Amino acid sequence: MNNSPLPKDENAWREKLTPEQYKVLREKGTEPPFTGKYVHTKEDGTYVCAACGNELFSSKNKFDSECGWPSFDDAIASGNVLIQPDNSHGMVREEVICARCGSHLGHVFEDGPQETTGKRYCINSVSLDLRKG
Repeated sequence: MNNSPLPKDENAWREKLTPEQYKVLREKGTEPPFTGKYVHTKEDGTYVCAACGNELFSSKNKFDSECGWPSFDDAIASGNVLIQPDNSHGMVREEVICARCGSHLGHVFEDGPQETTGKRYCINSVSLDLRKG
């Protein structure tokens, strides 16, 4: 896990992140489907939070769900992401949040691969960085 200091307020987050990252990570936005840089990526590595560097997902757990966003069947460690109810936009969903910095990553659904966890972590590319290797 990255132990570098986190920004102390939203103005500092605005300075650290691109406008698109800020909209998704800090304002709970969503990038348009099929536009993110990691939708079709098959490279080996670890996906980390673009805001704080916290390790989130392994490429070994990535699969093509054809939903338009990178999808994973499990987090790299249960304590690295938090799940909380999200009833926004008239929907009942579970939001995925970075446990280190509290940034919005995406949502988790129960329609993932049944041969593994049955979960589909549907994550915005802009909220991720890939550490290759």
